[in-house]
Amino acid sequence: MPDDLLARIDREACRRGATRSAFLLQAAQRELGWPGPTAYDAAVERGRAALADAGAFESSELIRAERDAHDSHDRRR
Repeated sequence: MPDDLLARIDREACRRGATRSAFLLQAAQRELGWPGPTAYDAAVERGRAALADAGAFESSELIRAERDAHDSHDRRR
């Protein structure tokens, strides 16, 4: 990478109170379309909507039932 470009990156990173690595990470994420906070918030809302009708449940009971069904299937082999 050219020295003058590194110097510009370092100046901008310093101006933002970030390291060079943090600055380059953010730039790469923007360039590659990495999900930002808005995308995460939207994903959480979609998850909440998908589970809205699930009602209350005990996760350990669901895990146990799935494990037991899997074990039962394995014993039939």
